[in-house]
Parts: sequence; structure tokens; C-alpha cells
Amino acid sequence: MTKKEKAKLIRKILDDLFPSPSIPLAHSSPYTLLIAVLLSAQCTDVRVNEVTPKLFKKASTPEEMVKLSIEEIGSVIKPCGLWKAKSKAIWNLSNDLIQKHRSKVPTSFEKLEELPGVGHKTASVVMIQAFHKPAFPVDTHIHRLAKRWGLSKGKSVEQTERDLKKLFPKSSWEKLHLQIIYFARKYCPARGHQIKTCPICSLVSSPE
Repeated sequence: MTKKEKAKLIRKILDDLFPSPSIPLAHSSPYTLLIAVLLSAQCTDVRVNEVTPKLFKKASTPEEMVKLSIEEIGSVIKPCGLWKAKSKAIWNLSNDLIQKHRSKVPTSFEKLEELPGVGHKTASVVMIQAFHKPAFPVDTHIHRLAKRWGLSKGKSVEQTERDLKKLFPKSSWEKLHLQIIYFARKYCPARGHQIKTCPICSLVSSPE
């Protein structure tokens, strides 16, 4: 089976299992999505969704956020881990949005990735989920499954992203990256994985 054939089969299975996946991070605007994605680094979506309502009750816009001190932000987001770095990034990026972008989240990769604490993966999520512009966010789940399914031998998430973009049409990226994450969590864990019972690995898996 070629990579293209695998990709077509994988899309069909994922469409059957997760026809309308929603983004797992609760948000109400591009700004709150940006903050939620930043908080999700090395933290579960469940934990982020427990913390963000408390944070957004205090501040859901850049103007409101900079009125809080970095320490105040840190005290709210502490359960998400890396809270010292994240609280500084949240305050600083909020200030940058006010000073440089009229309080609006920029709609280009270049400008997003210039914001404090915003890497390529965070920018990719915001680009495709908030602005519906072509992007393929690759997290550890997607990186792992792309290798497991024989779609990429990328040693970095950047290489995996490039490989997947070649295999799947742009029109599928917005839904597909969420489908793969949901599939990884439900059927294809890193540990204790059973290839024979996995709806996709049983058909396309490559030796790890």
C-alpha cells in the first residue's frame, strides 16, 4: 500500500469515527483560543479547560489581561504547569497585541510567531481554527501516529508536518488534525497499544 493509498484509507476511517470533531479547548474568540493553546503546552486539555474559565472571568481581552499582574495570572494558571513562564508570556503577548496589533490577534504566521510564548504549533492551531487558513498543527500524538502509520519518518514535528501536508488535501487539514488527536487518545495510545484491535494500525501499521 502506498502512502497516498494509506492516507486515503485513513481519512475514510477517521471520517467514519469522528465526522465532526470539535476543538477540545474551550474558547470564545481568537484571543482566548490563543491563550488556551499556549496553556496546553505540556498540559492536558481537560486541565486547561478547568483553568481557563477562571482566568477568562478575570480577563478575556488583552486590555483586561494587562491590568492583572504577572503574579495574579500565575496564581490562576498554576495547575497548568510551567506557570511562571506561561504567565509572563500571557502578559507580554497581551501587551504586544495592544501596542502592535490594535488588540487583535494577527492573522499571519509571521506575526503570530513573533508574539511571546507562541511557537509554530500554537500559531498553526490559531491560524486554522480561529481564521480557517491552511495549517496542519502537529502535536506529539500526530507525530507518533504519522510514524506508526508509515506516513512519515520525520524525526521532528516540522518534518512530519511537511510530510502530512503532501499526503492530505488542504481542505481536510482543519478537521483531520483534530480527528487524529481524538483517534490517538481513544484507540492508539503510546503505551499498551494493541495493533490487532486498532481500527487503523491493524490495516496500515509500520514497524516501530
